[in-house]
Amino acid sequence: MKIYTKTGDKGTTALFGGTRVPKHHIRIDSYGTVDELNSHIGLVRDQEIDTHSKEILVIIQNKLFTVGAILATDPEKALLKSGKERLNIPKITEEDIKQLEEEMDKMNENLPEMTHFVLPGGHTTVSYCHIARCVCRRAERLATALYEIEPFQEATLKYLNRLSDYLFVLARKLSYDLQADEVKWIPEKM
Repeated sequence: MKIYTKTGDKGTTALFGGTRVPKHHIRIDSYGTVDELNSHIGLVRDQEIDTHSKEILVIIQNKLFTVGAILATDPEKALLKSGKERLNIPKITEEDIKQLEEEMDKMNENLPEMTHFVLPGGHTTVSYCHIARCVCRRAERLATALYEIEPFQEATLKYLNRLSDYLFVLARKLSYDLQADEVKWIPEKM
């Protein structure tokens, strides 16, 4: 199978279902940013971090492929003539969201109380995690803009929102595990 198809040479691409749209379409930007997020999470997972966090990150990466598939599906072609869904995979569930919440709660148990905003950084691994969090927020912004135009499964939006929170707490946990300085943001006095 060849990777290049040449079908996008004029600036269009196909959604799941066959509809062709410009490569700058908000739907493409949405799932492309989710793909970018998935790559950043892979970079975090490739660092020397605890096994449990790596396992959770693999689960998240799999869920992000589901999110991408949901976003890549043309809503007008989401149902086949038979009435079955074109996207024949498990969707994002409340259990997926709950898993992120439970993971955050477990990590927070061992972290010092947060009294200020923290500046991203302190260790390369922590910085990678903060970059993933920021890309997740961008993916969420794009997905919410798309949702206003062409609604899709609402749990997908909720998952992206919770995932950015998870990545923030994971960055704090990694700072703690790596004994990196967590620099508080303290605004200058006027």
